[in-house]
Amino acid sequence: MPVNPGLTLSDPEARHLLRRTGFGPVPKDFVNVQGLTRGEAADLLLDFRAKPFKPSGRDFTKLHNKWFKFMLKSKTPLHSKLVLFWHDHFSVAFTKVQDTDLMARYVQALHVNANGNFKDFVKAMNRNPAMMEFLDTVRNHNDVPNENYARELQELFTLGVKDFGSPPQNNYTQADIVQIARAFTGWDYDDHGISSMNDGDHDYEADFPARGPKVIYKTTGGFGASGRDYADQGEGPQEIDRVVDVIFDHTDSTGKNTVARRTAYRLCEYFAHPSPALATFVDEVVADADFDTAWNISALVRSILCHDDFYLTAAADYGASGKKSVKWPIDYALGTLRLLQMKPKGKYYQITGGSYSSMLDHLSNMGQVLADPPSVFGWDWESGWVSSATLLARYNFARDVTSARGGGGAFRPEKLVNLGLTDPDDIIDAVAAALGVQDHLTAADKTALHVYLTDAGANPTLDLSDYDTRNTKLNGLFALIIESPAYQLH
Repeated sequence: MPVNPGLTLSDPEARHLLRRTGFGPVPKDFVNVQGLTRGEAADLLLDFRAKPFKPSGRDFTKLHNKWFKFMLKSKTPLHSKLVLFWHDHFSVAFTKVQDTDLMARYVQALHVNANGNFKDFVKAMNRNPAMMEFLDTVRNHNDVPNENYARELQELFTLGVKDFGSPPQNNYTQADIVQIARAFTGWDYDDHGISSMNDGDHDYEADFPARGPKVIYKTTGGFGASGRDYADQGEGPQEIDRVVDVIFDHTDSTGKNTVARRTAYRLCEYFAHPSPALATFVDEVVADADFDTAWNISALVRSILCHDDFYLTAAADYGASGKKSVKWPIDYALGTLRLLQMKPKGKYYQITGGSYSSMLDHLSNMGQVLADPPSVFGWDWESGWVSSATLLARYNFARDVTSARGGGGAFRPEKLVNLGLTDPDDIIDAVAAALGVQDHLTAADKTALHVYLTDAGANPTLDLSDYDTRNTKLNGLFALIIESPAYQLH
């Protein structure tokens, strides 16, 4: 089993680990993990208490900016990275909820549960008021049950539509959706954001005998033809927890736990690379972490970070084929600001260069706004992040941050690069190291950057102490690397 916590990290592996588990690791982050084993480094990164961060604010912009600022300043970036994953997984959008207090409570729930017990996390989402608004639990009444949450609870949050069998098999049926919807009838929340069940609006079997017993998974899940009765501990508010208990016992057509496999697969995609190998990566980290019984998120993440497959592209040529991931816009923006030691400024949280756009505008143009994913499916990853419009938005962001000159939000390359360097190749190496891509720039990349710095050989050395040279060539070099595939990809 290639979960190898005892292997010592190479320097490229240490940088890879920090990129994937945080946002723009700075030199001191590298020093903290250099020379550690995979297990020691993973334990260090996972050694945090889940802060109950709640972004207050009467309007959406304030809520968004406070969340972004919290991530930018975080000393435990893996926590924020997990929260971002769960925000996509348990997608809730302000566009529909239209209540900043409910959204703040939702963000708080993500932070509290991000590294805990996954079964408890799902049960908490059952009761979360923002989720109840977003997926219509508050509109689920006993006369005509609303099936929206029951469907997404299975399709997106736990089982997935189909399993990993060959050929893939359905994990649930329409009948299961109908029956699970009954469990959530009558649920609502009060003015204080406390959820509870209205007994008079709940679907009790005696009141609706034609709907039959509350039995699910008669044809899937490995429960046999009799299925499972989720009202076995009585009807009432406890049913929504019992539904989750049953779902977490579901097995796929190969006999593996369905929830554990799917959740681990998505986390492997997020932290490692697209299309992780099922048998030799996903199933191995599930087994190593006992995730199919213990449901401990931290233990599962630790196993992923100690697996050989996680480090496949630690020192890869980005011009070659391989399992690389496109940075999420939030990751791209946060990482850049951290690496450049910059902070957005003012009431509108602006980048003080180029277009002087706010972070909200920059991220909206890149295709990812915190607290407002496009649908219940969250965001489309990988190639979904890339279009002519979103790539241009990334390039505009690179332009703006590297051209920020005045005030507290200025970009100061002299803090990152020795201005005494004169050789173009040394300058390229120094900037690549400052941006954390020294393991990934190709020979062709370096040649193109050399041509840029020297004006195709016309100026074989540079004087970085000269303001004009620094203001054009050095700042431009930072911008070009931030725009490069080596930087855009993990």
